Amino acid sequence: MKADIKLGPAGSPANSTLEGVSKVRELGLQAMEVEFVRGVKMGNGLAREIGKERERTGIELSVHAPYYINLASDEKRKQEESKKRILDSCERGHYMGARHVVFHPAYFGKNDKEDVYQTTKEHILDMLRTIEKKKWNVLLSPETTGKHSALGSLEETIRLAKETGCSLCIDPAHIYARNYGKIDFAEVLDRLKPLKLKHLHCHFSNIEYTAKGERMHLVLDHSPDFRAFAKEILKRRLNITIISESPVTWKDSLKMKKILEGMGYRFS
Repeated sequence: MKADIKLGPAGSPANSTLEGVSKVRELGLQAMEVEFVRGVKMGNGLAREIGKERERTGIELSVHAPYYINLASDEKRKQEESKKRILDSCERGHYMGARHVVFHPAYFGKNDKEDVYQTTKEHILDMLRTIEKKKWNVLLSPETTGKHSALGSLEETIRLAKETGCSLCIDPAHIYARNYGKIDFAEVLDRLKPLKLKHLHCHFSNIEYTAKGERMHLVLDHSPDFRAFAKEILKRRLNITIISESPVTWKDSLKMKKILEGMGYRFS
């Protein structure tokens, strides 16, 4: 069995999300992440239309929930607003047939890190109960984050998945930034093995970082080296979706495709 790899951009390569689904297919890509990062401004009606287009084209969709999320805020109201934004993303994701709903879970502020973790964990468990009750076919996927001020190290993200049963999103660029320009792709993938994931949802780009971690995403033609990551994916025959978060999302997705094809992989 060979690796099953899907590539695509964060956000639509066309003028709208609906148009973007067919555009992604025209480009020869296989996936797209719908960006709600500035707020969930899509109704369920449009989400259903996008779902029909997804079925027609066979494009895999995921969702990125808004950036304005802090499940461990000092203000309970902001915690509840954060949950609502994630659940609104889950609802739209369900109707469009998206599977993973990606979000940055929380910030430490001046609080104890373990307290922040436990508060976040309880909110994720509560959201999972809501998802089950509503029968939404989505996977909550907290993402590894790039700033030391945020909950989202590889260890913390794996722990959330283990202790709640949620899924996750791995962003090697964020891990690279948190580790001041170091990443061992084999080690990262080895540490995911105990989760026994059937599918790995992933972001990839280059990144600029400071002592505080992530500063900004950059184009692919720099470290971390996508070729090294691709080599591990092919060796392990992973079922993986890789969303480009670079400033030229779909163009870098096509670069990833060219690299993988150059290593012998053939997209179906």
